[in-house]
Amino acid sequence: MAAILNLKFPFELKDDQLEAVNAWINNRFQGSIIYSTGTGKTEIAFECARRFAEITFCKDSTPPAKSTGCSKPNNKFRILFLVPRIVLIEQNVNRLVSYGLPRESIGTFFGEHKDIREITIGTYQSIINHLQLLKDSNMLILDEIHLLSETAKEFSKIFDVLRDDPSKAVLGLTATINENDPRYNTIIKALPPIKKYMIKDAVIDGRLAKPQVIPVPVSFTESEKKIYLETTNKISFLSRKLGEYDPKKISNLLFKGGYNASLAKLWFANVRKRKELLSSASNKMSSAANIVRKHPSEPIMIFSETIDSIFKLEKTLGSYGIASRSIHNKIPIAQRKKILEEWGKEYFPLLSVHTLEIGYDIPDVRIAVIISNSSNFNQVAQRIGRVIRKTIRKNYALIYVIYIRDSKDSSTLKMVKSTVDFSDRDSQMKLTSFKT
Repeated sequence: MAAILNLKFPFELKDDQLEAVNAWINNRFQGSIIYSTGTGKTEIAFECARRFAEITFCKDSTPPAKSTGCSKPNNKFRILFLVPRIVLIEQNVNRLVSYGLPRESIGTFFGEHKDIREITIGTYQSIINHLQLLKDSNMLILDEIHLLSETAKEFSKIFDVLRDDPSKAVLGLTATINENDPRYNTIIKALPPIKKYMIKDAVIDGRLAKPQVIPVPVSFTESEKKIYLETTNKISFLSRKLGEYDPKKISNLLFKGGYNASLAKLWFANVRKRKELLSSASNKMSSAANIVRKHPSEPIMIFSETIDSIFKLEKTLGSYGIASRSIHNKIPIAQRKKILEEWGKEYFPLLSVHTLEIGYDIPDVRIAVIISNSSNFNQVAQRIGRVIRKTIRKNYALIYVIYIRDSKDSSTLKMVKSTVDFSDRDSQMKLTSFKT
């Protein structure tokens, strides 16, 4: 029997999840679902795979939704599940096994691990030079599909394969994607959204914990303010000289050589300098420490943009006698696992640079602190999503946004507000201030 037909959840799928499955089937086994973090995207994907195997590879062409098998399954039914992080591979393997699939039917594909089975879970990076695996699969699941944007040129080969085989079953998963952003044109065209279930919807339905956004405005020191104004003026001056304000277009100038390339290089140097300043401003560090002290003995996620800024925060917390750990993509996998195992036991604040933004399950954590400036809507939504998964012990989550007054930082607070959507009174979400 095809391995995916062993799938059996120890719970009933919610109505919205079943609606998503049916929407994908009715769209001829293609499309994307935009579901908030914590609302069961992965389970939807597994159920889509099971239903597709039943419908397409069984004797009965239209089996009932709750059919448990078929008389003549095709035991070569191949599923390829692609994820953006190696840490998500083990998480999904364990989840499939807990749902009744035999471990020997699940392979992993990353680094030196090239174990191809009926269900193969790999990373996007690992598949780029092994496109035959993608071609040989009956069904393709693309997790966090928003990462395959127009700016990620190395992943365009995946869409080339899909164009060559338009009948392939493909399901895209994401918590958020801006359908009006031209960077996602290829995704929207190839795998249009077929079902949406956003943070506000899930909070109102009681599926997610209520997010309480707490703005924490701080100021630069005099020396920091001077540097900020200097770098901002230089960025503006260089943009005028180049006749460009779009980072992508300025990036293209770097490869053309000549005078404009040197100006573009200087432009990016000042952008990086300003970004580091916004991430590691002294008053942000002390405010973050005060928040941690306000919630002793409780796991806290602290998000920043740069490794240097979280090292500075780790040092600041240490000066208060608070143990913390940092996690980022330069830390070996085995060490990351140990850090996560000790979280909430040996220490409580976990400082992250992107590593835990995507997909990783931390359901018991209800406090997030955002200390960095980000113009990426998807990134902000992912950070919020890490702490609003609802549990028996968690009905609300606290999201502290530390930002510099009268700076680019204010855009992050606006983005957080728009992500959770305060316009709907029924969501009963609060907007308060935190005094430091």
